[in-house]
Amino acid sequence: MRFAHVTRTGSDSPRLAVVDGDTAVLVENLFPGAPRYLEELIAAGDELLERVADASTGAAERHPLTTLGFASAVLSPPVILAVGLNYAAHSGELGLKTDSTPTVFVLWPNSLAGHGGTTTWPRSLSEAIDWEAELGVIIGRPAKDVSPEDALSHVWGYTVVNDITARDIQYSEAQWSRCKSFDGFTPTGPFVVTADEIPDPQDLHIWTIVDGHQMQDASTGQMVRSVATLVSHLSRSATLLPGTLISTGSPGGAGYSRDPQIFLRDRSTVTVGIDGIGSLTTHCRILD
Repeated sequence: MRFAHVTRTGSDSPRLAVVDGDTAVLVENLFPGAPRYLEELIAAGDELLERVADASTGAAERHPLTTLGFASAVLSPPVILAVGLNYAAHSGELGLKTDSTPTVFVLWPNSLAGHGGTTTWPRSLSEAIDWEAELGVIIGRPAKDVSPEDALSHVWGYTVVNDITARDIQYSEAQWSRCKSFDGFTPTGPFVVTADEIPDPQDLHIWTIVDGHQMQDASTGQMVRSVATLVSHLSRSATLLPGTLISTGSPGGAGYSRDPQIFLRDRSTVTVGIDGIGSLTTHCRILD
């Protein structure tokens, strides 16, 4: 199944929707007590998911996706965990070493944004804003000390993440959370695809287009550490709670490494996508 948090004309309040082709069904209208947000659906377990699936099949009221806005794929995750240097090509182009264990940092919740939105930042803060297409993993069942062989059974679904980064700040500070956590710097979505729709998360085409030019073109099979390995590793130190979002790293093709360098400009449009999940567009404005 495919889900999204959508907004309707005249309302900024996002609601969970089942996406079927080019239409969406609002979940809260399916039956009394139906969940309004993805986090509620995940927390309730498989029984509620099956009920939503059954009820949405015969739903009469469908909304064209073209008439809807999108909020972040996840609205209030327990934590957003980001993994850096998980593709050898990206580590190399940044001049950084892939460590023997994953590089992990936390993204701040204010950075979450939705498909089609506009992300703004002041020119005085950074003029070296870069893109990073990433596979987002959403935890469904609590995961504590899980093995790599069992790790994917704890995954509820997958989404697309753009891990927007202020490169100058990244290279001036030892910790990477702030340079990637400006307001709107973590667009996600527009869709969350349930795990049963993705037989192998290491066999997905991942890409980025900036202002009409393809900048990233890779496969999740190029990850240094697989989704299963990452979930297992992270679960050793802390319980991964339902709704946790893990951003699994970006392939090569960043603007920082190009000659000349290419960064997001005022009025740039960046689209990151993963085949089988969706494409996520962000508009950029720089404030003088």
